[in-house]
Amino acid sequence: MSEEDRMSETDGARAARPEVAGESESRLAFTPAALELIERLWAMHGPLMFHQSGGCCDGSAPMCYPAGEFRTGGQDVLLGTLELDPAAQDPAAQDPAPREIPFWMSREQFALWAHTHLTVDAIPGRGSGFSLEAPEGLRFLIRSRLL
Repeated sequence: MSEEDRMSETDGARAARPEVAGESESRLAFTPAALELIERLWAMHGPLMFHQSGGCCDGSAPMCYPAGEFRTGGQDVLLGTLELDPAAQDPAAQDPAPREIPFWMSREQFALWAHTHLTVDAIPGRGSGFSLEAPEGLRFLIRSRLL
C-alpha cells in the first residue's frame, strides 16, 4: 500500500490495510494523534494489537494490548492491519521488519457496525485500566461514519 493510499487527504488519517474477506477498501483509519500515541506505546511495550468489543467497562473504546496478550478466535473479525513506518527501528537493519498492528473486533459488534467506517483517535483522558494507554493521560476513541 503506497503512502498516498494510506494517508487521507482530508484529515491526515492513515488507512489500515483491509482484512475483511472480499473487501478492498479500508474501513479503518488512525488519526495523527493516535499514530503518535501508538509509536510511544510500541517503543515502551513492543508489538501491539487492538481489540474492539461491545461489552461493559469502556463499552466501545478500542483496547490496545501487547501483541498476543488478548486471545482472539472464531468470535472475532480482523478488520484491518495498521502498517507503521519502519523508520523508528534500528537504522543499521538491512531489511527492517514490518511493524504491523492488527485491529480485531468481536463478531457480534461487527454485525452491528458492518456498514461503518471507524477512525481511531487519541484524546486527553484516562483510558481503561486494561488498555496500554491508561497511564499516558490519553485514551483511544472510535469516531465512526456510515460507509
